[in-house]
Amino acid sequence: MALRRSSKAANTQQRTDPEAARTAAVALLARRDFASAELRVKLCSKGFEDAAAGQAIAELATRGVLDDRRFAQNYVNWHAGRGQGPIRIAAQLRRCGLPEALVDAALAGGPDWQALARRARSARFGPQPPASWAEKARQARFLQYRGFSSDHIRAATGADPDAD
Repeated sequence: MALRRSSKAANTQQRTDPEAARTAAVALLARRDFASAELRVKLCSKGFEDAAAGQAIAELATRGVLDDRRFAQNYVNWHAGRGQGPIRIAAQLRRCGLPEALVDAALAGGPDWQALARRARSARFGPQPPASWAEKARQARFLQYRGFSSDHIRAATGADPDAD
């Protein structure tokens, strides 16, 4: 029977050791990409001191292993591919601890949000545009939940009050 290592840092010396923190960070990054602030929280929750975690994160960022800009771009591409809009994605990126400038840059480099809203609407409700205002409102609520702005929703549903 194989013994598993504890996910917590073993002792005080290891908690303050930047090399142990770097090793733990690399193990976490092997599973998925993290924002640097998110990785710092994760390392601190594993029992590492904030200074050791910060030093390990700085070293990984210097080596190019940890890159917030790359994380933001990949996050936007992945979630946009799942049909989520820019408002929802931006809120999730802010929750990961990314600065507003990085969030805005990643969203600006994202897909055509109006075309994505149209695709999400037609995938859920079919290719025909909504006929009644009740159906337009229903589809608008769906797109709003997905994180699209009112401009994107109007373009996707054809809900222009002046056109009717």
